Amino acid sequence: MELEYKQKENRSKKMLLWFGLVSLVMGFAGWTSAYIVSSKRKDWVSSMELPQAFIWSSIVIVLSSVTYIIASKQLKKDELQKTFLALVATFVLALIFVLFQFVGFSQMIQNGYYFTGPTSSIKMSFVFLIAFVHLVHLFAGLVSLSIVLFKTFKQKYSSTDKIGFELSATFWHFLGALWIYLILFMYLVN
Repeated sequence: MELEYKQKENRSKKMLLWFGLVSLVMGFAGWTSAYIVSSKRKDWVSSMELPQAFIWSSIVIVLSSVTYIIASKQLKKDELQKTFLALVATFVLALIFVLFQFVGFSQMIQNGYYFTGPTSSIKMSFVFLIAFVHLVHLFAGLVSLSIVLFKTFKQKYSSTDKIGFELSATFWHFLGALWIYLILFMYLVN
């Protein structure tokens, strides 16, 4: 009876996460749709290049998903120390991603592109907005990852009890896939 209740509870948690992810997809779909519609404006700047730091951050976020997958495989074997080390690597990569995002913002500003003001453009406002909103969600992912790190350190997870770990991993992989979509979108839709 208790096992059945736990399974239902876990399914509910997964469904709630997926509802949240779908709502995030809808929000970013709205912004990217507005970006496409706005690209038809006469004042659209099509010659602007995205900062190189955004490319590096894309590589880093993919690597962070790989280390999370490694952590998951180690957890399935109940290798908690190896799981913890892979999660630490994921966390460090996440911080590097954040650093590259801020470097990218700085590069845009150094190139004379601003979010608002007389020298800003609608395109740059969208680039800043989309990257910043993704970064805000990444901070939520960092909080989730921190909790998973702490619980792994305290040996709260096992191969049979890992719902929090799985939810956090799903959210993290979603954030990575979302960033890859966004960066490709911004490069391809000029």
